[in-house]
Amino acid sequence: MKILVVEDEPALAFRLQQLLEGAGFAVDVAYDGEDGWHLGDTENYDAVVLDLGLPKLDGVTVLQRWREAGRAMPVLLLTARTRWSEKMAGFNAGADDYVTKPFELEEVLYRLRALIRRAAGHSQPELACGPVRLDTNSGRVTIDGLPAQFTAQEFRILSYLMHHPDKIISRSELTEHVYDRNFDSDSNVLDVLIGRVRKKLGGELIQTVRGQGYRLTAPTAP
Repeated sequence: MKILVVEDEPALAFRLQQLLEGAGFAVDVAYDGEDGWHLGDTENYDAVVLDLGLPKLDGVTVLQRWREAGRAMPVLLLTARTRWSEKMAGFNAGADDYVTKPFELEEVLYRLRALIRRAAGHSQPELACGPVRLDTNSGRVTIDGLPAQFTAQEFRILSYLMHHPDKIISRSELTEHVYDRNFDSDSNVLDVLIGRVRKKLGGELIQTVRGQGYRLTAPTAP
């Protein structure tokens, strides 16, 4: 899963990046509205953390431009503003949620996880596919009830597939959603990681659909 953070305070942007990467997300950071708008308009993100008070281009304008261009990723606003009218402007522009500064970093993490889950059509925090369970709140994975360990990159792959079960995910889509913008898309790293995740899950949960991509699906009963 890949997150865009648009925040002009370097210290806060760094803390958010560290928090989200530690929770298993790939993270891109922009420090002004113009750069943030460009990234959100040209890259595919599972969610965005967007500050309202940005230089060059304010957050509301950035969000309006994304929505007008058909960009539908969930957006969590960060605002130091306490007036309801200013928050309402963010919602009218297409925001999905907001937190008011100062805030607990963990609150941002939990709200983002909920937004991503709901955007993929899941109402409950636990995702399931056959014997595999992924708790989106804690990031814990179990297989047949036993804890399973995944590297950060393996977890991002599994998480994206778990959020989109039974859907064929192309190699390019998977790459776009589990790596930051500096990843070499021509690398065979993704193929190696898919192999590792498949081995840890066991069985045939991850299917390769020739010429199309990968699909996570629960085994059918005999």
